[in-house]
Amino acid sequence: MAATLTTLKLPIIRHSCVRVQSKLNPPSSNPNQKLPSSSDTKETNLFQPLKSVSLPLTTVALPILLHAQDAHAVGGEFGILEGRTAALIHPIVMGSLFITTLWAGYLGWQWRRIRTIQNEISELKKQVKPVAVTPDGTPASDSPPSPIEAQIQKLTEERKELLKGNYRDRHFNAGSILLGFGVFESVSGGFNTWFRTGKLFPGPHLFAGAAITVLWALAAALVPAMQKGNETARNLHIALNTLNVILFIWQLPTGFDIVLKVFEFTNWP
Repeated sequence: MAATLTTLKLPIIRHSCVRVQSKLNPPSSNPNQKLPSSSDTKETNLFQPLKSVSLPLTTVALPILLHAQDAHAVGGEFGILEGRTAALIHPIVMGSLFITTLWAGYLGWQWRRIRTIQNEISELKKQVKPVAVTPDGTPASDSPPSPIEAQIQKLTEERKELLKGNYRDRHFNAGSILLGFGVFESVSGGFNTWFRTGKLFPGPHLFAGAAITVLWALAAALVPAMQKGNETARNLHIALNTLNVILFIWQLPTGFDIVLKVFEFTNWP
């Protein structure tokens, strides 16, 4: 735009415009031609500023309309968003979310253990043989508990200890953090790449990140069915999150390569 305005000030351009205008409107040789009156001169002078402004405005607007599709999100337009500080937010947050994913998996497994251990206890109780008791309700003999009863007692104590860990609520909170921050940071990571380079780079890292984001959403969508005791939904939830962890691990090397490129091609801040 600045270059366009500068060229308008060049004397060569101005002289060329005068010559073209003189050719288009040559001076009249008719002696009977009526000369403009003073009122016509005043009216012409009123619209003269508008005519003089039309050419610069058109010259300025034309490059913008012709080259709008060539605009890029690089070159300082976004300030610090194009710098190294903003570029490093994504790998730091995603690294933290990877650790959160492993932690959420551990919490979920412990909560599942609480449910399954109760099923084990119920099945073992069906195998216990009734013991003869006296009229007052005490056992008829002081025989030691059977192996099955000992196993039931052990599982019962284990379940009590697991219940103290409040794994159900902690797993839900960790999953909520993954869903909220994970989806947000996955999208913002793509935007940051666009801020810095003006384009995205289709490849393993981008595709794996998109798949991880979708898996987070699908796993969260199964929660209502899981709360109603749907065992199929629970198993599918575990399978989706297992695939999520595998993709996350596979994505780490490509993410590290991108971090190295960030240090190579960006500056602080």
